[in-house]
Amino acid sequence: MILWEQFDRNEWYILTMLVISYGAVILLPKRVSPKLMILGLVWGFASSTLFDFTIGGGLLDFYMVNDSNRYELTDLLVYFLFAPFGYFFIYFYEAWKIGKKTLLYYIAGWTAVGAVMQWVSEWMRLTEYQRGYKLEYNIVVFLIVQTITGLFYAHIKSRSASGERGSHMG
Repeated sequence: MILWEQFDRNEWYILTMLVISYGAVILLPKRVSPKLMILGLVWGFASSTLFDFTIGGGLLDFYMVNDSNRYELTDLLVYFLFAPFGYFFIYFYEAWKIGKKTLLYYIAGWTAVGAVMQWVSEWMRLTEYQRGYKLEYNIVVFLIVQTITGLFYAHIKSRSASGERGSHMG
């Protein structure tokens, strides 16, 4: 692993986005428990790492992150950049009271946010696609991740609610 190929706009973008996104995590009013906050952060980190190591620089090598195909320290920071977005998904799910009727719209909205963020990342030269891969292909990835996240969180909420009802009954 190298520190970076060259320290330029993509590294500044990563550092700026880290400060903004983690600042928002800290400053937003608390809407979910610390356990759910950690779950969201870990899920954002894990899902981005999984896809990066399979379609990104891993098995399929469809895109390059930062300035080279070599692993840079700032590549690791990118994974930490995705973590708050897992939390924000859960945070706004609660803030906007997303339910069964609005979940598909919510997933579509987050997919759009993901596509815009990928476009900005490409513009900032954080991501460079190769081997015929296009930004549009990420929409499938976003739909998969957001759907899994939404369904899993809805499941956690329903289990939590049924557990609360059950504990009051006994």
